[in-house]
Amino acid sequence: MMGFEFTDSHVHFWDPSLRRYPWLADVPSIGGAHGPADLAREARDRAPSRVVFVQADCERSSAAAEVAWVESIAGQGPPVAGIVAFAPMDEGLRTLSALGELASRPLVRGVRHLIQGEPDPGFCLRPAFGEGVRACGTLGLTFDLCLRHFQLAPAVELVRRCPGTTFILDHAGKPDLQSGPTRAWRDEIAALARCPNAVCKLSGLATEAGAAALDPERYIPTIGHLLDTFGPSRLLFGSDWPVVKLAAPYPAWLNMAQKLLSHLPAADQAAIFGGNAGRVYRLD
Repeated sequence: MMGFEFTDSHVHFWDPSLRRYPWLADVPSIGGAHGPADLAREARDRAPSRVVFVQADCERSSAAAEVAWVESIAGQGPPVAGIVAFAPMDEGLRTLSALGELASRPLVRGVRHLIQGEPDPGFCLRPAFGEGVRACGTLGLTFDLCLRHFQLAPAVELVRRCPGTTFILDHAGKPDLQSGPTRAWRDEIAALARCPNAVCKLSGLATEAGAAALDPERYIPTIGHLLDTFGPSRLLFGSDWPVVKLAAPYPAWLNMAQKLLSHLPAADQAAIFGGNAGRVYRLD
């Protein structure tokens, strides 16, 4: 375990004294400031060698300031090798302007516009949203899909309609790990994996497992299906820190992921824990 080098493809930093994150009111245990130095302290000897920062859903008016702030603290702990920033996908010319600005920032590799809270199941298939996502591909930016398992079907159609954009599915589409992954999740994951422009993060699963977060048996059907569909070359390890702390300490989730993937050849493990993130997010 000691000396293990890996890339964490999904971390968040925030400081509520600098900008507002309304959703943190619902999770007060992680509502304080979290930065790279805090991650290094909590991870101890299990800290990543580099991370990808993913936008933390601050108020939209502060999204550009969030990027600038992360750039300013990028070297204060595990190095921030890439940023997935917020940009609205459905605002036409404003979308194009925001994407153009982000594409000029050296650390920005992709964008994310949350889908998970949208009440309209077909939200991501609205024409304006699709135009924004296609513009990401044109500008060389990836798009992170953050949604819940019952929103996967329209997301698969979005991925099919935007073949020039690389999509990263966050948290494996948030399968139901308390009752067990549903047949619909399995079918839609298989459909998404058939799209060559999609990859998937092994992140956020501990939170979905809840009280069973430290039970390896709870993850085996999900991890097995992801390996069968996406394969080791299209899976990325991520922690979702500090949200993961709602279910398990950082080292515990890392140890769990290593245990669940320990049966794979060393080259496949190296890909999932670093190489794939380097390729997909152009970190190298």
